[in-house]
Amino acid sequence: MALYDSIGRGYASLRRPDARIAAAIASALGDAATVANIGAGAGSYEPPGRTVLAVEPSDVMILQRPAGAAPCVRGSAESLPLGAASVDASMAILSAHHWTDLTRGLAEMVRVARKRVVLLTWVPDAPFAAPFWLTEDYFPEILAHDREIFPSAAALAAMLERAAGRVGSVRMFPLPIPHDCTDGMLCAYWRRPECYLDAERRSAISSFGRIDAEAGIAKLRADIECGRWAERNRAILGHQAMDLGYRLVSCELGG
Repeated sequence: MALYDSIGRGYASLRRPDARIAAAIASALGDAATVANIGAGAGSYEPPGRTVLAVEPSDVMILQRPAGAAPCVRGSAESLPLGAASVDASMAILSAHHWTDLTRGLAEMVRVARKRVVLLTWVPDAPFAAPFWLTEDYFPEILAHDREIFPSAAALAAMLERAAGRVGSVRMFPLPIPHDCTDGMLCAYWRRPECYLDAERRSAISSFGRIDAEAGIAKLRADIECGRWAERNRAILGHQAMDLGYRLVSCELGG
């Protein structure tokens, strides 16, 4: 929560939902009519046409929620202020890596949902995912940190299956990031390197809130200006979307 109280002030404008990602999340939610959005932030990806209750620990984020957004209660993933089986589905969109206890948070998501749990997260060992030039060439400390805090695909599935009490209940789907993604997440600007030079855009990416980015940004700026970045990454410049390790995870409950 402390991180988002300090860096989260521009999330409403810089982390605008991408319609293609929203459609994938809506598909994963399936027939769920009532949804709890855990770590809801400023309200991105809360699905229309369903009854949504948001849960968010940061007052800074809650205050950015627009008029007409779903009702929001202050609370943490590890102790959700909801009754057992009180919603059809619980969802967490790029928030689980900020929880203090992932196992407990996932168990809470299972506890409050009747039908399914849906996560959008990053998986460090995602098969077929491309290496990301930003963290490979300029900010390896981000990659090292993420490999420590994000569980592997197998470990994440095992956590959910233990919480759900059902082996084989978890499915993972690649979520390629469009080249013109409107949600300014870490990998959003993979074909627009100049965007990472913008301090305001970086302020809406939590990974940059943990590091001193000055040296990496200086190196990236120099490589863009001299053409080295374009030469090194020319193979991706024609791609419309890239698999960079983001995964939609669905865990079916009951049945």
